[in-house]
Amino acid sequence: QVQLVESGGGLVKAGGSLRLSCVLSGAALDVHVMGWFRQAPGKEREGVSYISGRDGSIYYARSVKGRFTISRDNAKNTVYLQMDTLNPEDTAVYYCAADGTFLTAQAMAVSPTGTYDYWGQGIQVTVAS
Repeated sequence: QVQLVESGGGLVKAGGSLRLSCVLSGAALDVHVMGWFRQAPGKEREGVSYISGRDGSIYYARSVKGRFTISRDNAKNTVYLQMDTLNPEDTAVYYCAADGTFLTAQAMAVSPTGTYDYWGQGIQVTVAS
């Protein structure tokens, strides 16, 4: 059974940092593209960043580029999202997702989220002003 488990969320002051982790179990990271998403109350789910376990390509949404860094450790089957210079607009439930269909991060980024293979349960990130 494939599972994704996020950790590392919490409450942080504006300007602070958090690092999220997503562990993939039951499948190999190096044949999946992984993505981080977020959903704020009353808003649609938004793709934040993606990384390919296949070719190492990376993609960032414009809203987080330069502030967030995605990375992976294939040996640990884990993807990380380092979030710096956080602001209250980053407050949301953050999810990770995995899909074995895509080769590159950009390919997953432009595809409908409803088609992805696996999703984590989500974790709350709250940025206080």
